[in-house]
Amino acid sequence: MSLPNGFVDELRTRLSLAQVVGRKVTWDMRKSNQGKGDMWAPCPFHQEKSASFHVDDRKGYYYCFGCHAKGDAISFVRETENVGFMEAIEILAREVGMPMPARDPQAQVRADRRTQLAEVMEQAVQYFRLQLKTGQGAAAREYLDRRGLREAAQERWGIGFAPDSRQGLIGHFRDKGVEEALVVAAGLAIKPEDGGAAYDRFRGRIIFPIRDGRGRAISLGGRALDPNARAKYLNGPETELFDKGRNLFNLDRAREAAGKQPLVVAEGYMDVIALSEAGFEASVAPLGTAITEDQLRLMWRLHPEPIVTLDGDAAGQRAAMRVIDLALPMIEAGQSLRFAVMPEGLDPDDLIRAEGAGAMQTRLDAALPMVRLLWQRETEGKVFDSPERRAALDRDLRAVIGRIKDKSIRGHYGEEVGRLRRELFSPPRSFGGGERGPGGGRAPWRKGPAPSLAETKSSLLAAASGEVEEVLREAVILATFLTHPGLVDRFEGALERIEMATEDHRLLQGLLLGHAHDAGPDLAQRVAAEAGPEVLEKLFSLNHVKIAPALRHPADGDLAALCLAEELAKLEATRGARREVQEAAEEIEALADEGLTFRLKESVRAREEAARGAGEDSKLFDRAANGVLVAREEKDALDALLEQINIAKDRGNLP
Repeated sequence: MSLPNGFVDELRTRLSLAQVVGRKVTWDMRKSNQGKGDMWAPCPFHQEKSASFHVDDRKGYYYCFGCHAKGDAISFVRETENVGFMEAIEILAREVGMPMPARDPQAQVRADRRTQLAEVMEQAVQYFRLQLKTGQGAAAREYLDRRGLREAAQERWGIGFAPDSRQGLIGHFRDKGVEEALVVAAGLAIKPEDGGAAYDRFRGRIIFPIRDGRGRAISLGGRALDPNARAKYLNGPETELFDKGRNLFNLDRAREAAGKQPLVVAEGYMDVIALSEAGFEASVAPLGTAITEDQLRLMWRLHPEPIVTLDGDAAGQRAAMRVIDLALPMIEAGQSLRFAVMPEGLDPDDLIRAEGAGAMQTRLDAALPMVRLLWQRETEGKVFDSPERRAALDRDLRAVIGRIKDKSIRGHYGEEVGRLRRELFSPPRSFGGGERGPGGGRAPWRKGPAPSLAETKSSLLAAASGEVEEVLREAVILATFLTHPGLVDRFEGALERIEMATEDHRLLQGLLLGHAHDAGPDLAQRVAAEAGPEVLEKLFSLNHVKIAPALRHPADGDLAALCLAEELAKLEATRGARREVQEAAEEIEALADEGLTFRLKESVRAREEAARGAGEDSKLFDRAANGVLVAREEKDALDALLEQINIAKDRGNLP
């Protein structure tokens, strides 16, 4: 069975060799560099203890320095599974979700035709290289010299020149006996619909070969020398060889370099060439179109966090936003983009020629994460002087962040946007006077009830993803940790498991976990400095927090630990019960049986037990006959008063 054109190439593009090999070996993590796709393990093909088997995940090849076994993902599956070529293809295609093509008797014919087209394209590259060295190419050579591309660089990149002639390339191939139809099919010539003679597509242009990941010439790009030309840059059309949305300029060279340096994404050929010649060899560019999903996947195969270079003008910003909107649903942990903004009016080529490679490196080092550009887009040039405008900003940000599929990344984006929002609307301010807080700093929330903040209500009632009761319980838990820092390390696992319902609570949770192993008496002060004092003000202003036993008796560590354990248990049980009810609601229409009833009953019982609590705050409360908790201090005071009344009655002092 023959496979369609490009099927194996597409399969290799989607595969991670490290994942395929990882099923058969145990990686030596001391020797491996997972971030660069440089993995080592004992060889699966011969008995050994040392890690001499090397996988280069970026290039897609393995090699054993012991037994000299080498190959790619397909050969690895063939050898380890003892299967043939087509069976290996089927195994790998199934793994990446690519349906196997139907049996096609014409596939070999098309494969042979692709080989012919590739040969024609390579001959065209050589023809244009020769033309650059002729008298007709003088203007092109002068232009390249002005751009800093000397002859050695022109040779490395295969740069050529297409004379301003309608029949130059066509005549060259005719003399060599190459069919005109092949030249047209390769995208090198245009055949008029009226049946007229074919003519050269590229005329009066500097020629840049476009190669695939294996280095084969698959198309051409041309830069016009005439400043009045209708198109400054012209790319070859879509052909049987060339799919511009699935390839990148300089893909073959960048694949080798990306293991040693970040991948830089520029706009055009000259930018990529200038970057590479300046030492930034892992540089690529899209091919005359906006970046596509397939091109993003190609970039991430080369490097987990490519840096997209942007012109500093409005058009550059718009291009960045299109890339961000495309990438948001696709980002994963460790797989994102950064953006390096160029000085206004300059592209990477201009910057390198004007200020040198060091200036470019500075811009790359200062590249911004996607979230900062998103925030800039939603806030720059806008005024938020009314509740309605702020609400509109919150709505727009939620809609953007909601496009992120990865739950963990979505949460972290929410935290960062929340921090930027606080910086915009609530500039940091120092603590005022008042009683000293747990960390020794001023704690204005201790002076008395703080005025209710609008953000508090919106955070609690609108932003919370769960019940309000659960949000208040989260607040009590967080406040207890802040006032009793020694409990953070002890209850770290339980704190980590909580899915906090509000943005502020997630922020505090992350900071507390970050200080879990160095939580000292100044914990609250450090958290306030990192989160902003208004976040703690909001937390400690809640009435449920003020009356919590652990905060009413800050010196009693045992009581705080007991209360904290019960609050955590109650929160977990309440949410567990809610989840069970939600799942049951989905299942009950399909199947209502005794098992479902038992699950609901057990869920309710667990919730009631957690609500009662193991200790029921026994140091502070007694349970009355009707089941109500009564404060022990108040009950003791009442009992003493009643006793005095009875004594007075016995003495006749009272009727």
